[in-house]
Amino acid sequence: MKYIGAHVSISGGLEKSVFRAYQLEATAFSLFINNPLRWKNKPLEKNVVYNFRKACKIHYYSALQILPHSSYLINLGHPNKEMRKKSCHAFIQEINSCYELGLSMINIHPGSYLYRIKEMKCLENISNSINFVLSKTKKIIVVLENTAGQGSNVGYCFEHLAFIIDKIEDKSRIGICLDTCHLFVSGYQLNDINCFLYTFNKFNNVIGFKYLLGIHINDSRGKFNSRVDRHHNLGFGEIEKNVFSRIVQTIEFQNIPIILETKDSNIRKDEILWLKKKSLLHNKSILSI
Repeated sequence: MKYIGAHVSISGGLEKSVFRAYQLEATAFSLFINNPLRWKNKPLEKNVVYNFRKACKIHYYSALQILPHSSYLINLGHPNKEMRKKSCHAFIQEINSCYELGLSMINIHPGSYLYRIKEMKCLENISNSINFVLSKTKKIIVVLENTAGQGSNVGYCFEHLAFIIDKIEDKSRIGICLDTCHLFVSGYQLNDINCFLYTFNKFNNVIGFKYLLGIHINDSRGKFNSRVDRHHNLGFGEIEKNVFSRIVQTIEFQNIPIILETKDSNIRKDEILWLKKKSLLHNKSILSI
């Protein structure tokens, strides 16, 4: 199955996000469990949990099709111990909320060194933070998203992500979400078919497709290798539109949520329909495209 959808708003209640995804004719979606710009959020009320679970059941969304996104404030690699601790506790709360909602995973940006420590030390902090968070929670898989490499963000190359994964004690609870815009602007060329194949074969060799649990499918306003994190609608940016066709036609990308985070949400329904149509054609392994 190809699960194709978009990030949707939780305005008016978590259950509203499910209905918004259904209106888009999406077969996958992402959402923020809480306000992504607030450190502390109230525990989920029982009726909120009930309504969300009920909406998912009514509209046939399983946990495999939903990839929630964590708070933007969380920095698991923070140079300051107290801020790292604060981030861990905020992340634990989000993971516990996901568990209550019947979800199975949560997406997070790895972290930033804030120009105060070395990248490798930041990566070690992230690994240690994730191990701590996993020890205090259950079942939910932490899904690391590759970054654009903007500012002091780490996780912009496969080697960074592999380093973190290597140090995670429970590898059944770690995964990767690849963002196409972030790949492109961090130096992974996708437009040429040979480069496309090289990029994803390199991912498989360095990390492994078994860890790939989601894709954020976005065009890029930033140029190749620019380290500028600016999403655009499919076919309107620097990434050629046939790249997105290839992605939804790739066998290795089946059964994981493929999520739009494009600039103009008004045309996302059209983008989803286009991706769905393309996904029905020429499905091949990444090794034989």
